[in-house]
Amino acid sequence: MAETPLIEIGALFVIVALTGAAANRTGQSVIPFYIVGGMIASEHVLGTVAPLTLALADLSVQVQQPYISENEFVELGAELGIVFLLFFLGLEFSVNRLLESSERISKAGLVDLAINFPAGIVLGLVLGWSLIEAVLLGGIVYISSSAVITKSLIDLGWIANDESDPMLGTLVFEDLFIAFYLAIMTAVVVGSGDISEAATDIGVALGFLLVLITGVFYGDAFFQQFLAIDSRELTVLRTIALVVFVAGVALLLDVSEAVAAFFVGMGFSSTDHVEEIEDLLSPVRDVFAAVFFFWVGLGTDPLVFTDLGLVVLLAVTVLATTPTKLISGYFGGRIYDLDERRSLRVATGMVTRGEFSLIIAATIATAGTSSIMSETIPDLTVGYVLVMSILGSVLMQYSEVLWAAVEPYLVDGKPDQH
Repeated sequence: MAETPLIEIGALFVIVALTGAAANRTGQSVIPFYIVGGMIASEHVLGTVAPLTLALADLSVQVQQPYISENEFVELGAELGIVFLLFFLGLEFSVNRLLESSERISKAGLVDLAINFPAGIVLGLVLGWSLIEAVLLGGIVYISSSAVITKSLIDLGWIANDESDPMLGTLVFEDLFIAFYLAIMTAVVVGSGDISEAATDIGVALGFLLVLITGVFYGDAFFQQFLAIDSRELTVLRTIALVVFVAGVALLLDVSEAVAAFFVGMGFSSTDHVEEIEDLLSPVRDVFAAVFFFWVGLGTDPLVFTDLGLVVLLAVTVLATTPTKLISGYFGGRIYDLDERRSLRVATGMVTRGEFSLIIAATIATAGTSSIMSETIPDLTVGYVLVMSILGSVLMQYSEVLWAAVEPYLVDGKPDQH
């Protein structure tokens, strides 16, 4: 029987829809559910099932592949998921917003960076990894999940509260830092290892980013005119055309497509069309983001988590980096002049890791030159995101219980009454 990839694609979306419904019913982030769905649908789980025989009228159809393969559609859909996730985050971070809150964002962001990024590097070096591998781990454990945190803020009704400001401000700082981090690390890892060539690659990457940043700061009129058209269809097509094309150019220059999409989003954020873009393209983003997380699970063998060494590494990473985010998040709240209770809420919210950690692993590790980059880091990252996305969401939901436990140990310590 001829291959029927359309059946595979249909099965993909059936599993994504079912896992998304399960996440919604349990009140959890969809990210771990999509990843687990991908694991189940992969050759590592369903692929171990014997071929099935289906009766179709008077014919017996032998299904030789009862699992979803990593075909070109899935891989391209996953890449588009990365692009649209970062594009939408760029839409939230206008230049004016950055300038107005730059001092507090910088202070809270630097505290977050100084505590969490080195923690990952030190952990990697203690494990005996190379400096580049340790720096990759530093980025993975440093960056919080903008998607999950924002969704949790909305679901819990915190989005209009004071604690949302330091959380979103710190996320802005993290996203900007990761943009340059990804550009540099992509150039270093993808490069041949020659110092001069790596330096050239980094120079090209930074030059491309400089062009994008210049476009964001001085391209208000261009972006406004670009979407000055009375057609929803053309608005969608023009927006997708620009963001995907720029992301493609970035890949040609060995620059992260996610970074390019982020800055294109920032460019559109200065226009009068932000709400229209979000309304029209949110479904597109959600579809391809789901494919991205599904793809991450599709390439992950659940049996790797039976490896005692990886389980111990995952446990150590979680135990080492959860307190660092709680500490930096708490001080971030204090920088914004919040009381202890609200600062603790900020701390619990920042624990969540998600799409960015996976993007780092997917972007960098595929070109990795060692087994740690190509195998250990991706497997660790998937497990880490699964644990931290659930842990962070639960901590936010039960922040009042945590506050009751730690209040006696905080200096000023009386709960805020409003």
